[in-house]
Amino acid sequence: MDVVMYFLLLCLLATMSLIHGEDPYFFFTWNVTYGTLSPLGSSQQVILINNEFPGPNINSTTNNNLVVNVFNNLDEPLLFTWHGIQQRKNCWQDGVLGTNCPIAPGTNFTYRFQVKDQIGSYFYYPFTGLHRVAGGFGGLRINSRLLIPVPYADPEDDYTVLIGDWYTKSHSSLRKFLESDHSLGRPQGVLINGKSAKGDGKDQPLFTMKPEKTYKYRICNVGIKYSLNFMIQNHLMKLVEMEGSHVVQMNYDSLDVHVGQCYGVLVTANKEPKDYYMVATTRFTNTILQGKGIIRYTNGNGPPSPQILKAPVGWAWSLNQFRSFRWNLTASAARPNPQGSYHYGQINITRTVKIINSVSRGNSKLRYALNGISHVDTDTPVKLAEYFGIQDKVFKYNNISNNPPQSIGASIVEQPNVIKFEFRTFIEIIFENPEKTIQTYNLDGYSFFAVAIEPGTWSPDKRKNYNLLDAISRHTIQVFPKCWAAIMLTFDNAGMWNLRSENTENRYLGQQLYISVVSPERSLNDEYNIPTNCIICGNVKGLPKPAPYTITS
Repeated sequence: MDVVMYFLLLCLLATMSLIHGEDPYFFFTWNVTYGTLSPLGSSQQVILINNEFPGPNINSTTNNNLVVNVFNNLDEPLLFTWHGIQQRKNCWQDGVLGTNCPIAPGTNFTYRFQVKDQIGSYFYYPFTGLHRVAGGFGGLRINSRLLIPVPYADPEDDYTVLIGDWYTKSHSSLRKFLESDHSLGRPQGVLINGKSAKGDGKDQPLFTMKPEKTYKYRICNVGIKYSLNFMIQNHLMKLVEMEGSHVVQMNYDSLDVHVGQCYGVLVTANKEPKDYYMVATTRFTNTILQGKGIIRYTNGNGPPSPQILKAPVGWAWSLNQFRSFRWNLTASAARPNPQGSYHYGQINITRTVKIINSVSRGNSKLRYALNGISHVDTDTPVKLAEYFGIQDKVFKYNNISNNPPQSIGASIVEQPNVIKFEFRTFIEIIFENPEKTIQTYNLDGYSFFAVAIEPGTWSPDKRKNYNLLDAISRHTIQVFPKCWAAIMLTFDNAGMWNLRSENTENRYLGQQLYISVVSPERSLNDEYNIPTNCIICGNVKGLPKPAPYTITS
């Protein structure tokens, strides 16, 4: 066979593999260890992934298959959760204690999942204990496929910006502090990609920009408790994407990024060529903390100006900014909410559930709760108990009321908190926050329509104020003090899904619950079988596995 014929044959085989093959696979091996760094100037223990802090950025494209082999070289059990990744039909890869047994020290586990029908900016972090306080987080981006245009020109480069409040004590010390019924208190600083510029002329730039070029910045709040206002000195940010949804594009001087949220913005290098600060400032706090990083023009000559625009004051400004966000209904891209409808405002509500957060110090014990129940993780993950049919020995469904009374300081019950939602029903969830601090909630496995946030308490007549046309499809929602928020979604992603406070202290001390969505057909059309490498623990250890699901016509 001559060279030309051989080349043509290779091209034909490549074309056939593209036509008939699976979506591409990408493999990662992570070695998770402790390390010693000084993010705020003093040495402390941090969690490293392949000796990196923050962890390595995962760069993927819609429908890619990701295989992440995690070696746990910590001295404690470990799980990673993939924040905002919907895990269609596959809660087995969610990486939370209600679905997965943790990875024991000295062992490994391989996550396998597909970033199905999603685009946008996300991140991952360790879910177990207070590990997130020590690091172990990193960016996860999903690019649009080449055949599907995005509603803006390709940027010169694409940067991930991980902002968050930071404690200087170790995660184990902070956990002991919480378990002795003390709050974590105020963080010591704010980091941007694991650093905070000192402004002494020795800081190296986090990012560089060429003059007159436009760059995409993916900004995620990976912190512990504080909302952060983010700005780039003297530069406007054009918001183009939020938690997997293209949005109606608007320019902002600054953006409030609440814990767990991610924004994608475009920034053009059209200012005087020199260094500029990117700034993350705490919001709704008595003591203002600030983290800075440097952006450098490639032809720049000069340090950043010490004059930094002050962050807004008060939550009303932040609420108004939320109201300015709109979903881009004309953008052509993978839709982040395949289970919902573009006409969600015309779907009849099947069920309304009101969720009210509370805190208690009964018997000098600090606990946080949702509807009076402070969730307690079980030795047997609730998903495994349900799958093996022994849930009655581990937990009870629906202990919370759909419409609980609003009261501050009410008694709290400690037990597993699991709600059961009927498959493929359209649910309205109301979050009410009677406290003086801001709350942020995340729901695994889904995107939902964030239709309203308003002051006061919710009642059915408030529905007249919902955005029923172009509310953004997203996976986190903030609830300001003495306010309520409403979300709507179709529960058609079968599995066991975690709804939690993004405040790490609140979540660790009980402010979370699990939502069971069971397909009555037990079909592979609706949910994948338990993985062959699934770690088995608790009461299901040694039990025979149930009959596997099959495809139904």
